[in-house]
Amino acid sequence: MVFAGLAFAVGEGEALFLKGPNGSGKSTLLRLMAGLLKPVAGQLAWAGEPVNEAPDDHRARLLYVGHQDAIKGALTVAENLSFWAGLSENPKPVGPALDAFAIAHLADLPARFLSAGQKRRLNLARLMAGGQVLWLLDEPSNSLDVESLSLLDGAIASHLDDGGLAVIASHEKRADDASVLNLKQFGAVSA
Repeated sequence: MVFAGLAFAVGEGEALFLKGPNGSGKSTLLRLMAGLLKPVAGQLAWAGEPVNEAPDDHRARLLYVGHQDAIKGALTVAENLSFWAGLSENPKPVGPALDAFAIAHLADLPARFLSAGQKRRLNLARLMAGGQVLWLLDEPSNSLDVESLSLLDGAIASHLDDGGLAVIASHEKRADDASVLNLKQFGAVSA
């Protein structure tokens, strides 16, 4: 068992930061919330309804960005983002998403030529192109420089201002008004 006695809620326009040492279950909780894992006990609910009763509806409202970048090196930057946007029920234009993370000038470049930070920004641009209300972000600031961190912070703030929700696993809390859930206190993992 990874967690015991864990309960939380995230409302419209709110962010929740998952905090804890390596191995405390931050990524596991995000995967549970994304429907990639099933809880052994307990449940996840959306507006009071268990998400397992309508898993396709739940998947349609969320975007999970893992700590590894989901990029095909042979595709261009724009093609990669177009692919991900096309999986959304309400895709948004790719151009503004590339602009939001300052990579529009790389649109025609094969992704294999990107630096680690550029790959991360491309992966994060999915947030702006997908239109989902719930963002599940696993260590989104990895490989980002100070300017790129500012772009990420701006994207999250804009999403929350529009009524979106974000759950973010990170070693650093980046928003002053966000709630923090320290998973260490709910740990049931024995070494």
